[in-house]
Amino acid sequence: MVDILIVEDNNELSGLLCEFLRNEKYTVSVADSGEKALSLYEKYGARLVLLDINLPGIDGFSVCERIRHQDNVPMIIISARSDRDDKLNGLLLGADDYIEKPYDIDILLAKIKGIFSRRLALDVIADGDVSLNLADRTATVNGEPIQLTTKEFDLLELFITCKGQTLTKDYIFNRIWGIDSDSEQQTLTVHIKWLREKIEKDPKNPEKILTVWGKGYRWGG
Repeated sequence: MVDILIVEDNNELSGLLCEFLRNEKYTVSVADSGEKALSLYEKYGARLVLLDINLPGIDGFSVCERIRHQDNVPMIIISARSDRDDKLNGLLLGADDYIEKPYDIDILLAKIKGIFSRRLALDVIADGDVSLNLADRTATVNGEPIQLTTKEFDLLELFITCKGQTLTKDYIFNRIWGIDSDSEQQTLTVHIKWLREKIEKDPKNPEKILTVWGKGYRWGG
């Protein structure tokens, strides 16, 4: 899962914004159309979406509405459209903020940092005896802290938020490692083994991360 998904059809503008954000140590994906944005979000997810309105095909309002129907991810609309009705529409559809172009990059960065600090600071997810703090990326089992690698934490977050759903190996691999990863899918199996050793009472007979033969895995909780 990336930190930020930029949805912008102006390649020069998205390239500059991407560079600024990566310099701030965020992981970033870019979509130049509404269709591509929805596809990328469905496959890989994001912790924040920066969304233009005037896009080829599906416009930004529709993208905002569709994402909001399935997820509570923070979204900032960034648009040259300054009409009051456009701003109201974007906010009513679920955007967290609406910024007009041209914008001050320092102000945008401050808003992004503010959203991450406010939303993630309150974001603790738990199921049974497993708890994750998404702000400081720490985890506990039965109240006792456990040490997780970045990928193990991301896997555990994905499983808990998708409790009860069977996730295919391809879906998990794409969400955690990404389409551009040089890793092979076998690394997923290895990470599942390591994660079970840290959270299961009996890793050989797991009760939390369940194998669904021929398909993938499911969080049983």
